[in-house]
Amino acid sequence: MSGQALVTGGGGFAGRHLVEELRSRGEDPVAPPRSELDLLDADAVREAVARLRPRAVFHLAAHASVPYSWAHPRRTLRENFEMTQNVLEAVQLEAPESVVVLAGSGEVYGAPERLPVDESAPLRPRNPYALSKAACDLLGAQFADVLGLNVVRMRSFNQAGPGQSDEYVLGTLTRQVAEAEAAGEQAAVIRLGNLDSARDFTDVRDVSRAYADAVSVPAGTYNVCSGRSVSVRELLELLRAAARIETRHEVAQERLRAGDVPDIRGSAERFARASGWQPRIPLEQTVADALDWWRGVRDERRAG
Repeated sequence: MSGQALVTGGGGFAGRHLVEELRSRGEDPVAPPRSELDLLDADAVREAVARLRPRAVFHLAAHASVPYSWAHPRRTLRENFEMTQNVLEAVQLEAPESVVVLAGSGEVYGAPERLPVDESAPLRPRNPYALSKAACDLLGAQFADVLGLNVVRMRSFNQAGPGQSDEYVLGTLTRQVAEAEAAGEQAAVIRLGNLDSARDFTDVRDVSRAYADAVSVPAGTYNVCSGRSVSVRELLELLRAAARIETRHEVAQERLRAGDVPDIRGSAERFARASGWQPRIPLEQTVADALDWWRGVRDERRAG
């Protein structure tokens, strides 16, 4: 085997941070862009795996936006599943000694019966994206249980941090503040959805460490989360502390989601026992770093 790691979706939000994390560990991961490797082309994926024979495959590529999945449910379901099928088949046929780390989602649990949510909770996806990730999770289990492939299924809860797009709650909050600052406004009026919605946020850099650590744990399913839920109101308070101007908010009807679960927090005890992983970056730093990233984006656009 080459000793290298293959990262799909290496150009995405979590993928970029994972590539950086692997490089910080002295590795040289291969992260081909979509233009070089079409994950929907089973033959191309098999050829790439056969050529590289990686020690580990981190499968992060997916349609990952919940609003996008509602607008394009069939495409989300079909393509997320087919990409995962192609990656697993390619590894099974060409590099069966490899570890496959599947980046899943805490969204698969839907409305939990109890909190915190652990890996024994039933899968009850409530949107097309979550349904696609549940299907990929079960597919990974099949390859592990029936074919003996070493598949580690990571169910990460809400990721946040620098580089996140404004399709996600912290991304849209920090973008709106950065734009108001750049425009010289005295206050930022932030448009958002349900203020009382509470989620379990983990810094994407901590999640990337978890993915990198996952190659050393037994095959199975593991939550990746902080273990505490934070409401949008609380995020706003952290953002006010990091902003250079006053911040106010108003509810945007288009950001209210049908079937939104009011409160979710998970338990990462299983993964902590297996790997020793714990989140390190406090949410205050995550918010401040995300805001600084958007400030940099605004500066680049003005300079250009």
